[in-house]
Amino acid sequence: MTDLTDHAKNLLSRALCGRLPTLPGAVWAALGTGGADATGVAGEPAGTGYARQRVTFTGTGAQRNVEALRFTFTGAAGTLSHLGLFDAATGGNPLTWGPLNQPVTVAGPGTVTIAIDALTVTPD
Repeated sequence: MTDLTDHAKNLLSRALCGRLPTLPGAVWAALGTGGADATGVAGEPAGTGYARQRVTFTGTGAQRNVEALRFTFTGAAGTLSHLGLFDAATGGNPLTWGPLNQPVTVAGPGTVTIAIDALTVTPD
């Protein structure tokens, strides 16, 4: 995941210039149908039991998720093709986004799982 949102680019620019931005205290993963630098992931499911999942990362350089992420659905949510990171469980600011290795179709109740170490955030 290397596509930074406009918000994240602004945070980095301020940090590089010694302006001490307020960094996120926690990060949540979101699934969606697309994405853009301005908005991060787009098309998050609604009304299907879906909720963003808190992510903890580890590593030097490339950051990897230390726990599996489990997105639970109570109903159909369509085809989800992208994953993004936000600084809040709902609303908040988008940080980064990118396509899933393979889109997943949620046709009814179930769970979409992102395995340990499957979500990588790289600095380049």
